[in-house]
Amino acid sequence: MTDAAQMPVVGMAGGGQLARMTQQAAIALGVSLRVLAKDPADSAARVVADARIGDDAALADLMDFAKGCAVVTFDHEHVPGAHIQAVVDSGVPCRPGPEALRHAQDKLVMREKLAALGAPCPAFAHLPAENAAAALEAFVAEHGWPVVLKATRGGYDGKGVWVLKAMDTALVERLLAEGVDLMAEAFVPFRRELAALVARSPHGQGAAYPIVETVQEDGICVETITPAPGLSGDRAAEAQHLALDIADKLGVTGLLAVELFETDEGLLVNELAMRPHNSGHWTIEGARTSQFEQHLRAVLDLPLGSTEPTAPYTVMANVLGGDDPALYPRYLHVMAHDPAVKVHFYGKDVRPGRKIGHVTALGDTLAEVRERARHAADYLRWGPEMKDKR
Repeated sequence: MTDAAQMPVVGMAGGGQLARMTQQAAIALGVSLRVLAKDPADSAARVVADARIGDDAALADLMDFAKGCAVVTFDHEHVPGAHIQAVVDSGVPCRPGPEALRHAQDKLVMREKLAALGAPCPAFAHLPAENAAAALEAFVAEHGWPVVLKATRGGYDGKGVWVLKAMDTALVERLLAEGVDLMAEAFVPFRRELAALVARSPHGQGAAYPIVETVQEDGICVETITPAPGLSGDRAAEAQHLALDIADKLGVTGLLAVELFETDEGLLVNELAMRPHNSGHWTIEGARTSQFEQHLRAVLDLPLGSTEPTAPYTVMANVLGGDDPALYPRYLHVMAHDPAVKVHFYGKDVRPGRKIGHVTALGDTLAEVRERARHAADYLRWGPEMKDKR
């Protein structure tokens, strides 16, 4: 289905910042974006003209939203697979489809599939509710402490993940009582974390962005560095080929972000996301085609855009909420201090530690570019007291 200008309508379930930034790309492409947001105050609902208010976990709301769309896609992984299949059965394609997306919705399903494909992953085991503690003890007997305990579904920015250095039966029992399905993974002594971002269209065209290093603090990505410094060409190509192969084998359409551990022995897959991803925000200014435009191109089966970087180095720093919600005076300082830095706010209320935006700096020298991005993000969070907060 098309709008009055005979351009397709892309529906995106979810009203967060990813949908908000996809709207900017849709305008440039000349396509229409429709979002399904839970609240008119949601990030994307504030800026998208065709914002529908409803619950993307409610089948009736999702089906009504999909009517008239050329394709439906997602800014998060939490729409029930059965609901997505119902939309597909109604004649509206969903990209990624429910069979692919389930590998980003359920960590155990993802691990089992990747292991079957021979992709490098940490050792893992399901912890059945009826004997979770015993299963965990058996896993530790084989792989040792520490162990990473994970909720198989949900969780992001460090939520749903617990690193155990000794048996914590009380924690396991509490989580099971709350209905949390659990799995265990061997702790990985990694050098650093990387991310491989690729796109795949329905007819199988693929495109890969440069590999980035992601910097985490308290389970939250605070910074990405592109390209990953010191990464050999062979290792970068290995990561890109791995991500493209996973996208192909899982039947992903749209973007796929593969979070990776770099270890002394090689690369291991950590997580998958089938949507625009925090590790790709740098592409808005730092690549010829942003991840948001690329995602739209891919789900519409348009030719994919160039992933060539626009500068030798690009650093993205997430802006987290501080104690003072009055951002605007600090915004003026950042723009005056460095007119070349780019600031993106998400239209979210400020809460301590919440992602409320990001900044991007580009240049020829990594240390200088990194300091510019960090200065802007820190000042937006803390103001003049930022040096005492670092």
